[in-house]
Amino acid sequence: MDEARTGKRFPLELPIRVHRGDTTADYKGTTGNLSAAGVYIRADESFEVGNPVDLEIVLPASATGGKESILQCRGRVVRTDHLDDGKPGETRGVACVIDTYDLVRKD
Repeated sequence: MDEARTGKRFPLELPIRVHRGDTTADYKGTTGNLSAAGVYIRADESFEVGNPVDLEIVLPASATGGKESILQCRGRVVRTDHLDDGKPGETRGVACVIDTYDLVRKD
């Protein structure tokens, strides 16, 4: 299988909120890794490849050199995995491409 990823991935476990484009519900999870072009999410929800997603990733003050910030992203699901790593509440892996993002600093 050819490697489709581009850019350096950072193994960061950060809280993430996911809003699927086909529902009004929000889902919580944890990032598995993050790059400028995409994010891998660990969650306990079902996602379909191709679905649009809105993401909010909480960046701690220690990572931004100031106050806690929110990385707001819009993208789409490109891969889903079944996880069996023993972490409660995180049974699925979701790889998303990030199309646009904005960093919002919390006051």
